[in-house]
Amino acid sequence: MENYLIVLFKNKSKKRIIKKFITINKAQTFFKNLIKKSDDVIFSKEYESSYPCNFEVGIIGKTSSQNETVYMKDQFGRNIKVKLENDGMSLISILPYRKEEKLFDVQKNKKIDTQTLIKNYISLEGVKMISTLHNKIIIQINEKVFLFSLKNESESNRFIDCLTSYFFKIKRGDCIFVKDYSSAQRKYLFDILEKNGIDKKILYRKFTTYPRSK
Repeated sequence: MENYLIVLFKNKSKKRIIKKFITINKAQTFFKNLIKKSDDVIFSKEYESSYPCNFEVGIIGKTSSQNETVYMKDQFGRNIKVKLENDGMSLISILPYRKEEKLFDVQKNKKIDTQTLIKNYISLEGVKMISTLHNKIIIQINEKVFLFSLKNESESNRFIDCLTSYFFKIKRGDCIFVKDYSSAQRKYLFDILEKNGIDKKILYRKFTTYPRSK
């Protein structure tokens, strides 16, 4: 019987159980490895259904006291009650968790993470220009152009910032990052993308998700 749960929290409430363990040692080892992978995430998820969100991962274990109340501090220092919904379980450890946000590869019609984008596109030879266009990310390598979309314009700018910081950290200098254009440069981007078979309607679109009722 599992005595310890690794749980994903979203906005201080339990979202799902990631894994179950019988012993605390195995639970703690898995927990540490999960946090280590989380620390390596370049572009983390900050919005779901257009609403802000933050994630944490915790270890929940059996305790002798029933329905023990557990509190955590939010970003403003306020005590927030953690919703465990497990009788006889208490929170042993909890840490912030960087959940991977994904981009939509427009030409291949599928979602990919940042490391896949770097491996498949940015690791190609030559100087890469990486820029934004509305909620899109454009990678230009000589005559080749690749297009990716995110939820909104703010997210595309955040992606460029995250990637810039990551490349600075690893001392990589083969990419040029651009967030601001003149009208002429913007028209050039539209023209080259259309020549590469991208539908103009996709290029003018500024969002890929819309707010839903809370």
